[in-house]
Amino acid sequence: MDWGKVIYVFFSLMSLTSIAGFLYENNAISLFIAASLNLISTILKIGVRNLLSAELLASSLVADLHLIPAFIFLVIVGDDKWAIALSIGALIANVFSMGLVYIESSKTHEDYDV
Repeated sequence: MDWGKVIYVFFSLMSLTSIAGFLYENNAISLFIAASLNLISTILKIGVRNLLSAELLASSLVADLHLIPAFIFLVIVGDDKWAIALSIGALIANVFSMGLVYIESSKTHEDYDV
């Protein structure tokens, strides 16, 4: 088992589920946790060397660039609707990222079978 990949996928899934948690309970703490986990996930994706690494990093950066302004809109501006809208964009980017992880994982398993 590749523990580096386990940690990398763990933080990607935690980021995805914490965004869903924010959409369920709209508060600044849950959005801060979601943004923090997504930043950790982005940092871990920088070192990934696989077939879809550029796409994975790009989707994570898109989620970061949605969550950080969402936090600013929620805490400083006080606009819940914009924060939720931006968080939905980050959620879509993370779902896309997890789809890429599954595709890359299936490609890796095909390479082992040959």
